[in-house]
Amino acid sequence: MPEPPRLPSEMLLRYTDVPEGRIRTRVLGTRRPGGPPVVVVQGMAVSDYLLPACAALGAWTEVHLFDVPGFAGSGRPTRRLDVRGYGEALAHWLAAAGLDRAVVVGHSSGTQVAAWAGVLAPDRVAGVALASPTIDPVARPWPKLLYRWRLDARSPSPGLEENHVPEWKRAGVTGALHLVRVHLADRIEEQVARLDVPLLVIRAEDDRLTTDRWVRALAASAGGELVTVPGAHAFLWLDPEAWSAPLRGLAARAG
Repeated sequence: MPEPPRLPSEMLLRYTDVPEGRIRTRVLGTRRPGGPPVVVVQGMAVSDYLLPACAALGAWTEVHLFDVPGFAGSGRPTRRLDVRGYGEALAHWLAAAGLDRAVVVGHSSGTQVAAWAGVLAPDRVAGVALASPTIDPVARPWPKLLYRWRLDARSPSPGLEENHVPEWKRAGVTGALHLVRVHLADRIEEQVARLDVPLLVIRAEDDRLTTDRWVRALAASAGGELVTVPGAHAFLWLDPEAWSAPLRGLAARAG
């Protein structure tokens, strides 16, 4: 049985007010000359599980882990937000943080927010990466999504659910249901087709929430690159380094 990853021991904690609420970000790594910073968007109600993978990126650039309003460590939203609203919060945060050319990366439901940010803030987003993108039509509507999520959860991921528990508790049933509803209503394909920046799509070969055919079509719709890696939907938990080389390549193209 593989061991769970270690969480980073040091990071910088920041809170920034934007029109949609108070945003928590955690910063790892250091900016390098000529290379854009990377902004990572949390998954469905959870964020901490991405810290080891953010630390891996921090070996070569500055990384900001972004929590959407109302979830993980961010404050309550000032209004009821859909996925576009979370994308607007990210666009406003990029401006407030002074990041004018960043690579924006989402994992799972965070890919939908990242795609919106690329559409809404093309002057501040240098590239977009979608790791385990959602939501494939094969996983719609919500009963299919729940079934496939539980099917995917059968893959060994020691410590992952325990890592999620505090953030799940904060989200509560109402918050989780809201996230599922608005993400099911959002069509990432529409935003990706409108992107005018370099695109990278990463799919784990055992991901039960996506199909190879859909992910290939998603990447092709914006002339993007597709990379396949081992693992299930949350492949980054057991292999935090898995996305480092592909994202470094994207950052070089975007920069």
